[in-house]
Amino acid sequence: MMKKSEGFSGVFIVAVILSILLLTGCSTSDYQPPEAVLSILEKSGDNRKNLEEVIEHFSNKKQVIQQEAAFFLISNMEGQGYIEYSLKNENNEILNFSIFNYPTYDDLLKGWDSIAKREGDIRFTPDTFTEDYRVIESSFLIKNIDLACDAWDRFPWCKHVDFESFCEYILPYRGSNEPLENWRKYFYNELRWVADSVKNPSDPVEAAILVNNYIMSWFRFDPRYYKHPTDQGLNEMLSGKMGRCEDMTNLAIYAMRALGIPVMADFTPYWANTGNNHAWNAILGNNDSIIIFMGGEANPGSYTLTNKMAKVYRKTFAIQPGSVAVKLPANETPPPYLDKKNITDVTEQYAKVADVSLNITENIPDSLTFAYLCVFNSGKWKAITGSKIIDGRAEFRKMGTSIAYLPAFYQNKEIIPAGNAFILDTAGKVLRQIPDLKNKTALHLTETTTTAFDHSSETNSMQKLIPGLEYTLYYWNGSWKMHNTLPFKGEKLIFRDVPSGAFYWLQAENTRKEERIFTVNPEGHLSWY
Repeated sequence: MMKKSEGFSGVFIVAVILSILLLTGCSTSDYQPPEAVLSILEKSGDNRKNLEEVIEHFSNKKQVIQQEAAFFLISNMEGQGYIEYSLKNENNEILNFSIFNYPTYDDLLKGWDSIAKREGDIRFTPDTFTEDYRVIESSFLIKNIDLACDAWDRFPWCKHVDFESFCEYILPYRGSNEPLENWRKYFYNELRWVADSVKNPSDPVEAAILVNNYIMSWFRFDPRYYKHPTDQGLNEMLSGKMGRCEDMTNLAIYAMRALGIPVMADFTPYWANTGNNHAWNAILGNNDSIIIFMGGEANPGSYTLTNKMAKVYRKTFAIQPGSVAVKLPANETPPPYLDKKNITDVTEQYAKVADVSLNITENIPDSLTFAYLCVFNSGKWKAITGSKIIDGRAEFRKMGTSIAYLPAFYQNKEIIPAGNAFILDTAGKVLRQIPDLKNKTALHLTETTTTAFDHSSETNSMQKLIPGLEYTLYYWNGSWKMHNTLPFKGEKLIFRDVPSGAFYWLQAENTRKEERIFTVNPEGHLSWY
């Protein structure tokens, strides 16, 4: 990897130029863009001129590093863009909905349930996708590259950042799928004081803490934004001063990358032991250490993740050949969160992991070549990773342990079970939970689970059963089968003649289906997943 020297002169700039010449056999004046850049130029239509102006600008000025940075950004623009979401009913009609009509999250949930009762199955779907390579202006991209390179050169806390890491964790002009805005210039000017405030100028973590304290002084998490799936840009965040975890990670990215602090965003598509999902930040520290934090909420060194993670992905700007979206055939549609080509698996940095090999031989839907592993989240099995089926087997690498999984197919936006649900224990052993319909048991229940928000993330806790409520017990046998409904009268619920060896799910009446699933061992001990 190329390391930054003092400024962009001397050893570093020579190394970059020589690497280009050796790779291409050309002088810098006739150096042609890589094939990946040419491919984007071909797709860019009427906006091709803007992209070519960026390349020509740095070529004419013989700014080799900036030119390579431009090549990196342009070559990886496939899939980068602004996505606007709309709430639609089961007839694909757009519904008028705004989180700002509800003063609290509880009010929003009641309003959501009311709309669902009237409209049927409602969901947010992408309404428009504005691809960057079709609209991005040359002036915007040139300014972004100039400011990113200037910050990388100017600030001492990023001297450890090599060119590859610079391209991923400082250079990119967006955090996710928000609108394009000039956040880099705003924060470059707004946070100039940081350079004069650090005690150890070579420590990126200290600089990041100062910036994050600044963010925390005016921005906060608001769960209502979970129903605002269109990612906010800087202008909207400056105005509303609230957002969901995705917005918080982007805000930290804007402010810190503007100062050359190498930060990234990691996420789990779905928690494995509670509802919803989560995104957070990490910083590339000295000696290539990775220190996590939460933009606008908790600083590096004081942030922990307490929920179970089946998969953790890191957002990158570069397209990742190992991502499901890249490997999946064109005729197959990936599940939500796995449709991104620019994510890489970093689960082993966060959790104990094991590989899982499964037979996938029966009832494979026509034309499907991929299988998925799902976790149970907010009342549904949801895909967390995928694998190509080869000779009747699917290999799932680096899976979080002590977690319940379901192998599945994904077709027509639906999860289709592809085998028995199982537990991957801490030793990496697959423990299948197969209901025994002949050998019945009795379940003695006194509690279930409930969810709440712990700052910007959902968490799970045990709750005693509530007298006067009715509870329904389900067991998993290819789908959720209702066993019985009983009122709780104050001591314990006893469900008799229940198939043994299954996953169970106890729901209170009028529930939002947020209760967790559980197993029962022969001694009657319950384990929750």
